[in-house]
Amino acid sequence: MCGRFNVTDSPVVGELMDELGMPYRPRAQLNVPPGGTAEFVLDDGGGRQLVPGIWSLLIEEKTDGTGYRPNPKFHTFNARSDRLTSSPLWKKAYPSRRCIVPVSAFHEWRGKQVYNIHPQGEATALAGLWQSWRFGDDLVNSFTVITLPPHPRFSHIHPKSIPLMLRPEDFDMWLDPDFHQTDAFQGLMKSHIAAPLICQPVRSTNDLDPVGDAEVLEAD
Repeated sequence: MCGRFNVTDSPVVGELMDELGMPYRPRAQLNVPPGGTAEFVLDDGGGRQLVPGIWSLLIEEKTDGTGYRPNPKFHTFNARSDRLTSSPLWKKAYPSRRCIVPVSAFHEWRGKQVYNIHPQGEATALAGLWQSWRFGDDLVNSFTVITLPPHPRFSHIHPKSIPLMLRPEDFDMWLDPDFHQTDAFQGLMKSHIAAPLICQPVRSTNDLDPVGDAEVLEAD
């Protein structure tokens, strides 16, 4: 799973946004949880946009009327890659509503130790799907992060999955809303480490100070 991430005001985030062709920068924030709000890049046919959205694809109004929350009946903050073309939920979005979530790093835990994980020297382009919802006069976006099957060299940190991290050469096709041939993405959906991955133990998700040596997982 990918259950937390952070966005810092750093040069590597700016470089990622430049590669995405975006003049904007996402809002800096630490410890973003499922159900939190973050910004992601989409193209709905009118060009690329950086928009805010709730991290969980299925959302609903809060019962007290103060905003919106993930649907409590379903966990939709992650989408398993092996179900993108079979699940009724994911297969509606996959052909044309793909997005990229630009983050500095994502977090996983090994026991009580939290790790700050990102490609070496880079920010992280998490692959996702998005949706827009109409609640009265409000238009609310939401997104999910795609996860891959466990990777043997990452499983000592997280044994169940690894998020799909896109490379710059993937961006154009992934974000193209008119490209519906999802078979072209089959290679991406296999568990892989596309670039050297830094797994840095840190003090907490709110304090990214290192507390030990980083482990480098080489690319496949």
